[in-house]
Amino acid sequence: MVKTADKIEEEIAAIFSGDQPWVTIVWDDPVNLMTYVTYVLMELFGYSKAKANEIMLKIHNEGKAVVSTGSREEMEHDVARLHEFGLWATLQRGDQI
Repeated sequence: MVKTADKIEEEIAAIFSGDQPWVTIVWDDPVNLMTYVTYVLMELFGYSKAKANEIMLKIHNEGKAVVSTGSREEMEHDVARLHEFGLWATLQRGDQI
């Protein structure tokens, strides 16, 4: 039982340590137009139109795409901003992709 508790503590420490990069993922949805998703990616992340369009097509064709990488706090902020624009976004540890 002690081993299980130690393992849980290690995993919690790993989640909140700054060592692991986190990612923001945008998911495909049936609501937003592809042009709007491209616009949002350009507006929020400063992507060129070509790069934003490439990411949008990945979201559309594969169902999701990573749009930014950084610390947990930065990714939480990116997710909140994407939600403000009406996009479905989540964050996840980069090593769990």
